[in-house]
Amino acid sequence: MLETSIAGSLPRPAWLAEPETLKGAWKLSGAALEDGKRRAAAEWLRHQEEAGIDIVTNGEVFRQHFVHGFLEGLTGIDWQKMTRMGIRNNRYELDVPTVTGPLSRPMPVHLEEVQFSRGATRAKFKFTLPGPMTICDTIADGHYGSRPEMALAFADILNAEAKELEAAGVDIIQFDEPAFNVFLHEVKDWGIEALHRASAGLKCTTAVHICYGYGIQANLDWKKSLGGEWRQYEEIFPALNASRIDQVSLECAGSKVPLSLLRLLPDKQLMVGAIEVTGDRVESAEEVAATLGAAAKHVELERMLPCTNCGMAPIAYDAALGKLKALGAGAALARRKLGG
Repeated sequence: MLETSIAGSLPRPAWLAEPETLKGAWKLSGAALEDGKRRAAAEWLRHQEEAGIDIVTNGEVFRQHFVHGFLEGLTGIDWQKMTRMGIRNNRYELDVPTVTGPLSRPMPVHLEEVQFSRGATRAKFKFTLPGPMTICDTIADGHYGSRPEMALAFADILNAEAKELEAAGVDIIQFDEPAFNVFLHEVKDWGIEALHRASAGLKCTTAVHICYGYGIQANLDWKKSLGGEWRQYEEIFPALNASRIDQVSLECAGSKVPLSLLRLLPDKQLMVGAIEVTGDRVESAEEVAATLGAAAKHVELERMLPCTNCGMAPIAYDAALGKLKALGAGAALARRKLGG
C-alpha cells in the first residue's frame, strides 16, 4: 500500500548532457554516448531503489526531450523544416519539426533501452511515452490537416511500440499528456479516444500523467495567472474516470489544485504528487507525509501512489536525488501515521 513512483524524467548527469535545462545538448557521442546513457540509467535505478521508490523508471535519460525522443525514431517528420508554433495553447512558442508525410515506425524506438533497464532492476518498472494529444501540440502538421486525425495516426504507432515494451517486461506504460489540462474540450472530443487507441490491447497497467508542466519559467509564469484555485481538471476528470486507463496523476504538493477533485476519480488508482519539481528546495519527509494525509481525506489509501508532481529533468541532480529520498521517507512515515 502507498507504493511510491515518480512521474518519469530525472536529470541527466552533467558529464552526460548540459545540466538544468530541458533539452540540454549531449556531451558525448557515438558508442561513448550510448554507454553513458546506460550508466546514467543504472545509477538512477539504483538511487530510486535505495530511496525506497517502489515503481522505478530509467529517468528518460536516453532522450533529450520526452516527446522528440520518441519522434526521432519515426518517418514522415522533417527535422530540417522547423515551424514556429505556439505550445500549450500559445503559452510559449518554439521552433518544432514538421510532419510532411504519412507517419510510420520502421523499427522499435525504445526497446533496447527498456531491455537494458528491465535487466538492471528487480523493482516494478514503469516506462513513459508521450501521449497523442501532447505530441500534436509539440510538432507542426504539414500533412494531415487535422489535429485529431494526426493524433490517431500517432496513437496507432504508440500502440505498436507499447505492446513491444510490454512484452519486454514493462509493468506500467504511462502516456504523458500535459496538454490535457489546456485543451479541455478536445480531451473529451478526441483526446481520450486517441489515448484508448494508444493503449488498446495492453495487459499491463496503463497510466496517464497530466500536469501543469515542468518547472520552467514559462510554466511558472502561467501558473501565477490561474488564480487562487486551479480547477481545470474538474472538467475532464469525469471523462477520465470513465476511460479504460488504470492510473491518473494529480499535483498535490505546492499546487492550487483543490484536493477535493480527487473525488471525481473514484474508479482509478491515483498518483498523488507529493513532491514539487522546482529545484530551489527539497521537501522534508514530514511535508510529504502531510500532503499524503491531506489527500487521504478524499481517496482511499489503497488507491494512492505517492509520486512527484511532474518530471524533474530540468532541476539539479542533487536536488532531484534529495527529493527521491524525501518521497520514499515521507511515504514510509505516512504508512505509519495513516495505517497503510
